[in-house]
Amino acid sequence: MRELLTDYERFIRNSRPFGRAVVTSVWGSAPRPEGSCMLASDDGAIAGSVSGGCVESATALEIAQAINRGSPKLVTFGVTDERAWEVGLACGGTIKVFIELAVRPEVLEAARGRGGEVVATIIAGPGMGSSMRIFEDGSISGSVPGVPRESVRDSALAALKKESSASIEIQSDAGPVTLFLEVFPRQPRLVVFGGVQIAVALVPLANALGYWTIVADGRQAFIGRDRFPDADELIQAWPEEAFERIGLDAASYVCVLSHDPKFDEPALQVALRSPAAYVGAIGSRKTQAARRERLREAGLTDEQIGRLHGPIGLDLGGRQPAETALAILAEMTAVRYGGKAERTEKVSPAREDRNPPAPTPG
Repeated sequence: MRELLTDYERFIRNSRPFGRAVVTSVWGSAPRPEGSCMLASDDGAIAGSVSGGCVESATALEIAQAINRGSPKLVTFGVTDERAWEVGLACGGTIKVFIELAVRPEVLEAARGRGGEVVATIIAGPGMGSSMRIFEDGSISGSVPGVPRESVRDSALAALKKESSASIEIQSDAGPVTLFLEVFPRQPRLVVFGGVQIAVALVPLANALGYWTIVADGRQAFIGRDRFPDADELIQAWPEEAFERIGLDAASYVCVLSHDPKFDEPALQVALRSPAAYVGAIGSRKTQAARRERLREAGLTDEQIGRLHGPIGLDLGGRQPAETALAILAEMTAVRYGGKAERTEKVSPAREDRNPPAPTPG
């Protein structure tokens, strides 16, 4: 829903009744995941997508009917029968879509907020359309009739951890119900220490993937706005001060790129002790081995050191800064979503100097 906030304001200005559709379940090769949304007004204007184009017109019609009817509805779209020109998904998948006659206040508040919460809504069964909000600290706002709050909370927090919306079946006092857990994760933060050329390439790529980007360095020449016009924050400070100001949390993805031990190792000592979701450091395998030993001597545990991704990024074979930036983001994406990308342990002599130091600016 976050990506539709600008469209939401446009629909409000148009002063026409409009509703929302959200994908709640997916089977097979459906083109859009759970949580995908679209808005549609009663006169047919639409924004967003639930299927990449296959069933948007039919969904808009369902929204118009819900507005006229005054009640929500759960609908299913399956495979297209091309001979009959019926509405459906040509890809062969099946989706369930919850049709609402308006954007509910709790959904709007969650979309506009800083994230770290789940809106749990009954989409089938007694109490359809009622919802409550579950926050990452386990607190709950609101309730749904006859549904055990603790069970919903546990499922919601699991979905939030995976950053993946999902539907669950649960027994309420009035009978079985289906709950849709709409996840609003925290915006991930890319925290780069070391304003080198790889960082210059990394920041705009990370912005395109929705990261809030922060670049820190103790050296003034590496941290100018002319080098990082797209960065959300620039901090000139040594690692300990920079990370204290930033406040590393579970939504932080830390890349240590300075390739200078007096910066890298203090930065890693802080980052590896933090709850950051990802910590990576530039340098060859030989450099990484020596670095790990010094971190161990500094008092870090094997478990903490084992969190370090180094050499940073997946081995895609590239050597240019933009190619290394792509490899870093690929590894971060795999970590974020639990992907199956794996680092190879076999490194050719030509790759032994992977992540070489970047030239000094100017």
